[in-house]
Amino acid sequence: MGRESELGEILRRIDGRGYKAYRDIQGAHDLGDLSLHVDRVQGDPFAAPSKLRLRVPQRRAGLPEALFSNRVRRIAFEDHLARRVAEAIRRESPERRGSGKSGSVRIDSGGQEVLERTAVVVTPEFVEARIEVGLPAAGRRVLGRAAESLLCRSLPRIAERALWSANLDEEEATRFVECIENQEAIRARLDEMGLVAFVGDGAHLPRESGASDRPLGEDAVPFVAPASLQVWMPLCNPIEGPDGFVTEIAGLGIPRGVTLIVGGGYHGKSTLLRALERGVYPHIPGDGREWVVSDPALVKVRAEDGRRVERVDIQAFISDLPQGRETSAFSSDDASGSTSQAANIVEAIEVGARGLLLDEDTSATNFMVRDARMQALVHKQHEPITPFLERVRELSDRLGVSTVLVMGGVGDYFAVADHVIMMREFEPHDVTAEAKRIADASGDERRTEATAPLEGVTPRIPLPRSFDPSRGRREVKIDARSLDAIFYGDDPIDLRGVEQLVDRSQTRAVGLAIHLAAERYMDGEATLAEVLDRLDAFFDDAEVEGHGLDGLDPFHRPEHHPGALARPRRFEVAAAINRLRTLRVRQRRPAER
Repeated sequence: MGRESELGEILRRIDGRGYKAYRDIQGAHDLGDLSLHVDRVQGDPFAAPSKLRLRVPQRRAGLPEALFSNRVRRIAFEDHLARRVAEAIRRESPERRGSGKSGSVRIDSGGQEVLERTAVVVTPEFVEARIEVGLPAAGRRVLGRAAESLLCRSLPRIAERALWSANLDEEEATRFVECIENQEAIRARLDEMGLVAFVGDGAHLPRESGASDRPLGEDAVPFVAPASLQVWMPLCNPIEGPDGFVTEIAGLGIPRGVTLIVGGGYHGKSTLLRALERGVYPHIPGDGREWVVSDPALVKVRAEDGRRVERVDIQAFISDLPQGRETSAFSSDDASGSTSQAANIVEAIEVGARGLLLDEDTSATNFMVRDARMQALVHKQHEPITPFLERVRELSDRLGVSTVLVMGGVGDYFAVADHVIMMREFEPHDVTAEAKRIADASGDERRTEATAPLEGVTPRIPLPRSFDPSRGRREVKIDARSLDAIFYGDDPIDLRGVEQLVDRSQTRAVGLAIHLAAERYMDGEATLAEVLDRLDAFFDDAEVEGHGLDGLDPFHRPEHHPGALARPRRFEVAAAINRLRTLRVRQRRPAER
């Protein structure tokens, strides 16, 4: 209790002084069963909260090592513990008396997806919760006794509730960890089974509302795969079924190639696509989408009027623009729906996408198809767009890039699809044979408009001089204003069209990852894909000091709270780079390849 008394003494001594006196508590404090590390003190009670860490040695915490015995289990268990800390904070309900953020306590505990985060760290030696705390104040004066109650009593109780094995429901924790491990085991099997995604029988896909990602509940229709597309997936951890424990589950396997999802309005087409889009991440037990598992390299693309495009070769889709405008290195500060969608597709493939997800509702109509009547009226010599319909088959056959496409109003895609799934009252039906018969019977009055075969993507090299994270007197100032908005220095990055970001902590990490990549990996010779390869290796080398998510902080110091960060995919980092309006690139010439 000695050091606890020391912390209490400091807080009582600075009671009533100016807020900056809280700097006296920076550093480590021994509170008996745990240590409290005050890494950053906020400048005033209205500023971003202070960053603290609660560290409990494993000799006291006693957490079962089986729950973090490999990388997947560790990420899952850390996620579970972060949620437990958040619940303990709600139960403890620290007093919020005072100015600004006084008394607030929070941890980055996430939503329905399980992501690698900085919020909790579990090692064989200790468990640590990284939290943010509003240090109590009256106006801009220290409330020392309120701070003593918060730091010396409330926080240790929160740690005891959430991080000690004595208070851990080990069965619940095991179910959580094994659920995530099963999802990742299925993900690892997709490629060898020739699938882009799997949707398990019994999955509940509809969400509570358009503003909520929580499951709908009892009204949701359980998903049941059509027999013709049913596959069985082995599990690495048995799960309890109605007739005992099972070691494999059945569900819909979506094969590589071209798959259409069709059906009437409000029958579940976009709901299924949305589940596949989020299925690149594992989901918490009870979400309803635990058994929706997608290839991690599936990328949702859409039209995005007004976005900036920098030297992207879109001539496979758009060429011969009026006034001789070049499309082999297309640039625009205000791209149209069709040019932005073409750029989005090429950019995704450039950095390794193995599959595309498209919804007719968010696509540019003229980019997707030109029917025979429009071809008769507007001749190809006056139409620069080669519709996606003409390229979707080549994307699969020549480049190995699959497509899952929601289509409600255009049947022309029947002829090029490998599989057609009809959603009827949220139930999937395999209607491939019927769709092919319709296509054959209708004939094809359309003329092929592709004037040359689809070639590979032209790599681009980002130029490091085009990245400036400074703002005012700050050399590095990067903010995630929301889930879909970053300020990189003075430059806003609009990510509203990037639909697979699921957490603001990911967005924050994206902004910092751009800076790290520009500083370390962009040399004027490395392509964007090569830069992202190096960035992925940086994330994977978390055991190396200064690497991993903790190392994203440009002011990183060992043994300090790095901020609330969650790992983004390379595709979202690339999307943000491509939307930075100061970006400049050069294309890699064939002789350099």
